[in-house]
Amino acid sequence: MSLNTFGHLFRVTTWGESHGPALGCTVDGCPPGVPVTAQDLQVWLDKRKPGQNKFTTQRKEPDEVEILSGVFEGVTTGTPIQLMIRNTDQRSKDYGDIAEKFRPGHADITYWQKYGIRDYRGGGRSSARETAARVAAGGLARNALATLVPGLNITGFMVSMGDRAADPALYDMAEIDRNPFWTPDAEAAKDWEGYLGDLRKSGNSVGAVIEVVASGAPAGLGAPVYGKLDTDLAAAMMSINAVKGVEIGDGFAAARLTGEANADEITMSQGGPVYSSNHAGGILGGISTGQDIVVRFAVKPTSSILKPRRTITKSGEETEIVTKGRHDPCVGIRAVPVGEAMMACVLLDHILLHRAQVGEGLPGKIG
Repeated sequence: MSLNTFGHLFRVTTWGESHGPALGCTVDGCPPGVPVTAQDLQVWLDKRKPGQNKFTTQRKEPDEVEILSGVFEGVTTGTPIQLMIRNTDQRSKDYGDIAEKFRPGHADITYWQKYGIRDYRGGGRSSARETAARVAAGGLARNALATLVPGLNITGFMVSMGDRAADPALYDMAEIDRNPFWTPDAEAAKDWEGYLGDLRKSGNSVGAVIEVVASGAPAGLGAPVYGKLDTDLAAAMMSINAVKGVEIGDGFAAARLTGEANADEITMSQGGPVYSSNHAGGILGGISTGQDIVVRFAVKPTSSILKPRRTITKSGEETEIVTKGRHDPCVGIRAVPVGEAMMACVLLDHILLHRAQVGEGLPGKIG
């Protein structure tokens, strides 16, 4: 299996399977001199790890990250950084009944069609557990961003679950860390608690939409035509397990606007250009404007459910399947820190690309 790497200069290669002894990543291209400890990365992994509450999988993994190389005396050396997370709570026997069956909505069948082999124990590489390595890499990227672009902040949150949406008028960003759904709408969190609780008890699952916002990013990141910032952000978010759609700014809603309504009008202040709105999501022509960079992605319902579903076996026989084991009733909950991590990795990558092409300063000063 090839193509396990993303990024241009800040490159992340993930490895490992859901039920193997460990998983992790190799990060190449991190600048030297970035202060980092395992605990710095652990903060973000703790947001993603399973078993935190009744609304996530009850698999109990500490997700403790180990730094095996590339860091000396508390700072990065510029050499490849190896990060490892050991699996400690595998229950492979839960999957014995589906060894010959394909789970509807899961990658089991396409892995088999492509490679002629699949790891039925939790899905192997197709498991959302692979994203733990991305979150570790994203923690490293955050430390580098704090060094290179002080003041840049990345915040992810859930904006809808199933057909139930949070209300932007009620957003309080302090609420994000106070509820199990990472949503800034406290009223929505109360509603979702009962809604998801009922789905979980019935053995069903539901999808969600996640928004990730980067504030304080400089203007000038990204390059036309094939190195657009939004191109790489869309690819990064789309690569997350179970993601089926990505929007930048208003996204598909922009198709319902007129040109007059969609235009982010520009005025001038002492600090530089000021935009009347941000329909573009902080990116024009593939290049950041200096506004908030806004990305949303849609996560489908968890494929492994306790409801009987029709399927086929590897030999082509029609049958039914019920997936046992421990699964997220809404995998979108734990996708929030993953989306933040991918945003961090892409932004760092583009900052390094920008410096490589035009130097450390930002060009195009206006006024």
